[in-house]
Amino acid sequence: MGLVFQLLRSAPPLNKMRRIFLSLFAFVVGILPAADADFHLYLLIGQSNMAGRGKVELKDKVVVPRVLMLNKANEWVPAVDPISFDKTIAGVSLGRTFGIEMAKTDPKVKIGLIPCAVGGTPIRRWQQNGDLYKAALKRAKIAQKDGVIKGILWHQGESDSGKEETAKIYEQQLHAMVNAWQWDLSGGDIPIVVGEMGHFYKRAKFKHVVDAALKALPSKVKHAAWVSAEGLNHKGDVVHFNATSYREFGKRYAAKMQVLIK
Repeated sequence: MGLVFQLLRSAPPLNKMRRIFLSLFAFVVGILPAADADFHLYLLIGQSNMAGRGKVELKDKVVVPRVLMLNKANEWVPAVDPISFDKTIAGVSLGRTFGIEMAKTDPKVKIGLIPCAVGGTPIRRWQQNGDLYKAALKRAKIAQKDGVIKGILWHQGESDSGKEETAKIYEQQLHAMVNAWQWDLSGGDIPIVVGEMGHFYKRAKFKHVVDAALKALPSKVKHAAWVSAEGLNHKGDVVHFNATSYREFGKRYAAKMQVLIK
């Protein structure tokens, strides 16, 4: 701001339009609010097991101080389940518990969840030129006006596990996507936590290939961590975790994220 006023004082008196422009610039800069450094934002991307399909209970509707979500209208509201809106069957997810756990680490910060996951989607739609990547990036940029993006949560893989041709290129696509997100959101160092698919999910012939790519990510990409799904159960459909397991998964994601952002 000091530089602006120096320019105003040094502007030639005959250059009236220049002085008007600089005055307006100084006014706008002065009134635009800066992003809150204590508002920590997390992008939630992937398919249905990130969006959440758990049964919502009353405790999932309780407002938790300092834990917010960006709703469909791009407004910050209390984070209550379902936090996702990809489909009408959206329910309890790992996101809300993750936010609660992250808020516990520092009483000064607020947590902002940016849900963008869409059920049934393959990783190709999450590539940098894909429609879901672009839509999520748009929401992330809107959120960044208010806070600072601290990390990304990814849970996906079921849609790419059924065919050999999609499974064998999953790791390449995963790395490309992670690299794109890290550069688009932070210049290369934003942490990302990925999760293992449910052990109960056995219908996909090449699940082991995709899971291996997810598990190996931290050893091949900087600022990454992997979360085990050991001991977590499904809701009865042998595809989606139940509400209790989503809550536990959220705690596991938070524990890994806390290590990455230290």
